[in-house]
Amino acid sequence: MDKIRIRGGRPLRGTVQASGAKNAALPILFASLLAEGKCRFRRVPNLQDIRTTVKILGYMGVQSEAHLDRNEVTLDASNVTTQEAPYDLVRTMRASVVVLGPLLARFGRAKVSLPGGCAIGARPINFHLTGLEKLGAKIELEGGYVIAEAKSGPNGGLRGARVAFEFPSVGATENLMMAAAMAKGESVLENCAREPEIVDLARALRAMGAELEGEGTPVIRIQGKSSLHGCDYEIMGDRIEAGTFLAGAFATRGQVRVEGMDPTFLEAALVKFEEAGARIERGASYVGLEALNRPQGTDITTLPYPGFPTDMQAQFMSAMVVAEGASVITETIFENRFMHVPELLRLGADITIRGNTALVRGVPQLVGAPLMATDLRASASLILCGLCASGETIVNRIYHLDRGYERMERKLASLGADVERISDREGDSGDAS
Repeated sequence: MDKIRIRGGRPLRGTVQASGAKNAALPILFASLLAEGKCRFRRVPNLQDIRTTVKILGYMGVQSEAHLDRNEVTLDASNVTTQEAPYDLVRTMRASVVVLGPLLARFGRAKVSLPGGCAIGARPINFHLTGLEKLGAKIELEGGYVIAEAKSGPNGGLRGARVAFEFPSVGATENLMMAAAMAKGESVLENCAREPEIVDLARALRAMGAELEGEGTPVIRIQGKSSLHGCDYEIMGDRIEAGTFLAGAFATRGQVRVEGMDPTFLEAALVKFEEAGARIERGASYVGLEALNRPQGTDITTLPYPGFPTDMQAQFMSAMVVAEGASVITETIFENRFMHVPELLRLGADITIRGNTALVRGVPQLVGAPLMATDLRASASLILCGLCASGETIVNRIYHLDRGYERMERKLASLGADVERISDREGDSGDAS
């Protein structure tokens, strides 16, 4: 099992290119199930979750040409042979549940294992299921599987409807968008998630011939089509990856510019970086951060977009750990998203957790130690703090990191970090497992 070894004390400086956004790419790849013909997707990040998605689609009979070394995937769902996504394939990836919508819309049937993924909270899929039922699906839970049907025929299939989400769930919004794209008549989705990745999915669906409007707002209107066609589409830049490198620059008192992404999608985090004392430069397709001094303690509360993203909470905490003064970090989206805190304490951080709130008292210096990653964004947080620490830090179980960051250690090295990937056979891991 690979690890990341970091020798801290070097500020991050330079320019790095943003990869394609994982959280946009996953539902867009699954959307290929809606199309009759080839879908070519560009700027697809080379990540484990992407490879898992291609495997799931391949199991269903989707023909694929994946060239992730050059960030391209071509999918052809013209001859799907099964509408089942088995447990062995979906157990590691929460996003696999969005396969329900396109399977139901095009084939009228889906059997999908209840998914797994990072252990950061329960993340129930009831919003997905109740929404699909309003479009006419009949759903049963049996043996750990979701079995859904929308029988074909003159009076069968999915039908357009009004769906009001109790909570603006990203995954449920994506599932219903894809299902409604081929439902009969008009669907109106209310209290939708507004994340940029929702907008990117809408643009990809439109490239396939779907008719919809309102993405990026609470209300999305969709006119169902009887069929969709192939497309050629480029995935948006990853705003969370960009924010991670900016947080690293801030924590190490460096200066980093990330190119290939829209900074408006990260505005809530950028404002907080500025409030904490960083200088931010915004361009049409880049964003830069310069740490003028030691960060100043700053409070954040995670919220659905356009609020501060939960996927940036752990990375922002990394800068607050070495800030001057205290900060209060409140997590409102996932109940288990402070699992990185016990590991940060091993580096000398001063953090107290009460419920969904963390009180972070900044310390002037961290000291390297062996650490254990618990989830995707926690992995990034541990690495960023390792960059600040004196001595050597080794982060174990970085398979979590590889689910969401493309060659992170190489990008950090290009910015001046002393960081490398090692295997079990190299060095002292400190892995107690």
